[in-house]
Amino acid sequence: MLLKNGKIINPEKNFEGISDIRIENGLIKEINQNIQPYTNEEIIDLTGLIITPGLIDMHCHLREPGYSAKETIKTGIESAINGGYTAICPMANTNPVTDNPIVLAYVINKAKEISDIGFYPICAVTKGLNGEKTVNVSELLNNGAIAFSDDGKPIENMNILREALKYINSFGAVIISHSEDSILKGKGCINEGKMSSYLGLKGIPNITESIAIARELEVVRNTNGKYHFAHISTKRSVELIRQAKKEGLRITAETAPHYFSLSEDDIKNYDSIYKVNPPLRTKEDVKAIIEGLQDGTIDVIATDHAPHCEEEKKLPIQDAPMGIAGFETSLGVTLTYLVNNNKLSLTDAIRKYTQNPAKILGLENQGKIEAGKEANLTVIDINKNWIVNPSEFKTKCKLSPYEGYELKGKAIMTIIKGKIYNIG
Repeated sequence: MLLKNGKIINPEKNFEGISDIRIENGLIKEINQNIQPYTNEEIIDLTGLIITPGLIDMHCHLREPGYSAKETIKTGIESAINGGYTAICPMANTNPVTDNPIVLAYVINKAKEISDIGFYPICAVTKGLNGEKTVNVSELLNNGAIAFSDDGKPIENMNILREALKYINSFGAVIISHSEDSILKGKGCINEGKMSSYLGLKGIPNITESIAIARELEVVRNTNGKYHFAHISTKRSVELIRQAKKEGLRITAETAPHYFSLSEDDIKNYDSIYKVNPPLRTKEDVKAIIEGLQDGTIDVIATDHAPHCEEEKKLPIQDAPMGIAGFETSLGVTLTYLVNNNKLSLTDAIRKYTQNPAKILGLENQGKIEAGKEANLTVIDINKNWIVNPSEFKTKCKLSPYEGYELKGKAIMTIIKGKIYNIG
């Protein structure tokens, strides 16, 4: 197969330019200009399109096992591919929890039945996500775990976190933190601020996140640990992480597209489609998140794809679960709100989807466009205007806060180990 005339954006090599890519047996064979095709070789003309390393989502929820009514591994993978992803990292908060080799083998084998997508499970830090006893790290790493997180629940016992951080780091692995003070959060359902007051809803103060980050940073400082902060949403969180990086702490951070494109002001008529955890914050927080992306404080854009059943999400906002589907809108939102608004260069945006998550997680065959490596690529039409229509999503969750939004820029082809998936 020969990909012709596409503009390659390869952040790892700091390369941008029109070139051809030859793929053989699932691997990149050659990258060069004006490669002459073999007799009977399949030629795909990508003139006017962008070729990037395959997108990586280092934070998603596929729900299976236990919650297949919300999503299955199959529908989750199909949704990810439809969003341009060649690799995904599902979180452990399934039922049973992915905290042992049996459940880990189940999800990995299930994924292999569906496609060759890079499937890198994140296992729990503590057994049952109960924050009390650390899992058998070496056993899980040997069976395919890529990282560890109790995401969905914070680890609030700092002694447990300290010991887990030293233990997990001794194997070269990373903890991904759900930074939250559950007492402060209480039964809040949206950000504590003008909209919670206006709607008469229990709010979640922004210090719920930043207080947790502050204390976890002290543990990182004490252990010299490697640590990743998930779904950053507040200005103060960005400030704390920025300062800690300046001090040399071994930390990285991510945010999700809804934290730089939506705010509490978008919550209207008690609509639970906007209910996420952490909650949508203020416009000042949105501005700070964008600044954190610009200066490298925030390394990664992840989806936090968290699908729910329609009947659940349409409950009164106080009762509805937190989370939205994210695979199929993530790139379009990023291109529309950051790249097209000159907030972030296209190369920097792609770096946060590819090179950075691959480096954090040590994914050798992802985040690269390089001869000899797997042909995991995303083809993007940055000029494609499209209207978000959740009924066309591949995920089971046919709901989105972006429904009806016009976005500019879309993945139109996902290539996984040389196999092409065309996107509608």
